[in-house]
Order: sequence, then structure tokens, then C-alpha cells
Amino acid sequence: MSQGFKLRFDQMRENSPAKTEIEQEPVFVRPDDTVHPIGHARNLCLVWPDGRRAFFNYAYLVSADFDPNNAMNVIRLGFSSQNVLLQGYGLEALFMQLLDHLPRIITAIDPRYLPVETGSGSIVVNIEVEVAE
Repeated sequence: MSQGFKLRFDQMRENSPAKTEIEQEPVFVRPDDTVHPIGHARNLCLVWPDGRRAFFNYAYLVSADFDPNNAMNVIRLGFSSQNVLLQGYGLEALFMQLLDHLPRIITAIDPRYLPVETGSGSIVVNIEVEVAE
């Protein structure tokens, strides 16, 4: 069969049975086509106070552990190739969000700039990433 062959049934399904020539849909090209459109990847981006960034895919998150008994709360995230340690205050809410893969960006702040009132929000002051054994 030829590539241009089109059944009348296909034309009726497109609500234009009298159309004889094939009209192509307009193609919208972005001015900068080197950037891929945003997909549906579920990533967790960690940001340090000095501007360093790292991201991890939620698909490789194997385990998570919340320890509220220290002076600062601790969350340990076990990814397949690396372990992430988050330290801060009020991290139980963040842990529950991580349970549902909700946070996209976790930003650590310098301990010098801790707010006087922490409120109900989570404050991360230290992020450590180490290679899993």
C-alpha cells in the first residue's frame, strides 16, 4: 500500500468526508529546540546554601527513616546508589510529604539565618550525600 492511501472511513471519522487532499497539522517549533519539554519525571532536587544542586529520581528511593530524638530531626533517604541525610527542625511534615513523593525541591538554609519562629514548616540546615555501600 502507498503511504498516501487513506480510506474514506478515516475521513468520515475526522468529520470531513469531502476532503480530498491531506492537510498537515501545523507544527509549532520553539525558538530554542535544544531544550526538551517538561515531562512527568518525579525528581527530588536538593539545594545547598552555597548554590550546589543535586537531583534524585523518586523511582530509585528505596527507603526513608525519620529520627525525631536528636537535637535536630534527621531524615535518612536510601536511594539505590546513594544515601541522603537531611538534618533540621520540624522535619516530620517533610517526611510525610516524602512518603507521597510530593517535594520537588528541598533547600537547606545556613544555620546563621534560622528564623526565630519556625511555625509548622520544616527547616533543613544540613544535607549530606554519600555513596551507598
